[in-house]
Amino acid sequence: MAKLSNQKLKVLYVLDILKKHSDEEHPLNASQIVELLEKEGIDAERKSIYDDIASLEFYGCDIIKTDSPRVGWFIGEREFEIPEIYLLCDAVRSAKFISAKKTRELLSKLHSMLSVNQTKRREDRIFFSSGEKSGNEEIYYNIDKISLAIESAKQIKIKYIQRKFDKSGNVKGDVKEMTLNPYALCWQDDHYYLIGNYEKYDNLIHLRLDRIHSVEVLEKTARHFSEVSDYKESFDTSDYAKRLFGMHTGETQTVELWCDSKITEPILDRFGENIFITGSDADGFKFKTDLVISDALVTWIINYGENVKALKPESLVEKVKERAKTVLENYQ
Repeated sequence: MAKLSNQKLKVLYVLDILKKHSDEEHPLNASQIVELLEKEGIDAERKSIYDDIASLEFYGCDIIKTDSPRVGWFIGEREFEIPEIYLLCDAVRSAKFISAKKTRELLSKLHSMLSVNQTKRREDRIFFSSGEKSGNEEIYYNIDKISLAIESAKQIKIKYIQRKFDKSGNVKGDVKEMTLNPYALCWQDDHYYLIGNYEKYDNLIHLRLDRIHSVEVLEKTARHFSEVSDYKESFDTSDYAKRLFGMHTGETQTVELWCDSKITEPILDRFGENIFITGSDADGFKFKTDLVISDALVTWIINYGENVKALKPESLVEKVKERAKTVLENYQ
């Protein structure tokens, strides 16, 4: 009975075989398809394969007939182009908030869109370190729950884990229960963040998604973001993330910086091409932008040494001076 059912589905098996085993460099002929069908418990004649191919083409499948490197057929256009799948694989592999287990699962699903030969070629060159991956297996369910809460404007209750060292020097996690008004999810600096408002305060906070556990969507309507931020009609996630360095919070002010022309590319990568230039010459340029005055911003300025100089506000200039003085004292 199973064999009879398989015979009725033969054309679909032919399509699966072409997707899995064929590509431009490895076309399949009728005899090869017959052999692969036999492994699935389906008897077929070479002539019937031509009819199956014609049916699939009539249905709209992009099946290419070729004479090189040998006579046969292969799947042309797939759901994703090969470079797109490689790009997605690299993103999954490098994302620290995705657990090692889920990374392997996602890579396997992405590879299933390639032929076996394309997958083998890729697997020979990919690697990720499990030690750099999150151990939080809840994250995908949490993303779904948080997205639902944002869409329906509902509060959420979570458990947030903050890592600390105990007296013995071992890392431990302190668990804090929080009720939040969620507004957006944001991927920044290799981490995934939830942006929202902690109900006890009147400001925005962002929490790493891989530190969030036990998400519960509440019936209570969330507080509108206009009550705790400058955003009125819609929450501008891009603008919020752009103002922050290392996702550190602080006071937003108009900052003016001087930058050496040799670091123009990284400056434009960080701030975009629409920054407000206040002056320029052959050596460098000055520009203004709204940023959060934080330790992370000071660190960023210090890291560029003589290539970046803080000009305004004075509070930022003093912070940079104090940091530079402290660093110098560490080596005296």
